[in-house]
Amino acid sequence: MNYQNKLLDLIKSLDYKPKLLLHSCCGPCSTTVLSILKDYFEITVFYYNPNIEPIKEYEMRKSEQIRFIKELDSNIKFLDCDYDNASFRRAVEGLEQEKEGGARCSVCYKLRLEKTAQMAKELDFEYFTTTLTVSPYKNSQKINAIGAFLEQNYGVKYLYSDFKKNDGYKKSIDLSRKYNLYRQNYCGCEFGRDNHV
Repeated sequence: MNYQNKLLDLIKSLDYKPKLLLHSCCGPCSTTVLSILKDYFEITVFYYNPNIEPIKEYEMRKSEQIRFIKELDSNIKFLDCDYDNASFRRAVEGLEQEKEGGARCSVCYKLRLEKTAQMAKELDFEYFTTTLTVSPYKNSQKINAIGAFLEQNYGVKYLYSDFKKNDGYKKSIDLSRKYNLYRQNYCGCEFGRDNHV
């Protein structure tokens, strides 16, 4: 399944701007995604990333996300969540030794996407999705399968995507340079950081 084509087909069919709750992991990953979606959706960026450690790193990424949104488009809103690393730690207990991209990461995708779906339902958004598929290190098939499952559970449409397609990841690097964004060298958790350092 080419999820990016599915997204583009949907965009072509829209005759109004639906409300979209966009989970974002960081400013750099959101660059391409927001550039693609901002003309077609009323976007609120949802910052829920309990996996990011330490808290100083979390705050740095959050501040860069907020700065990028302000510089890109004043119509994009931002919704913050409290730092909740304990939820991530509980969710991945027993999976600490898993390789990056394995079972621990799938649990982390679901944790963050489920919170996004819950919030989308609570706040009456028509769609929810995530920036996670822009990364070549993230499994877009798994992410979209989780999104489809949560759509059924919460009754909010999931916006399918594979934002790394059509040079999406390369464009995110170029846009990060243009906006002088801090780019981290690991996904977020200490287990992934240990694999990258």
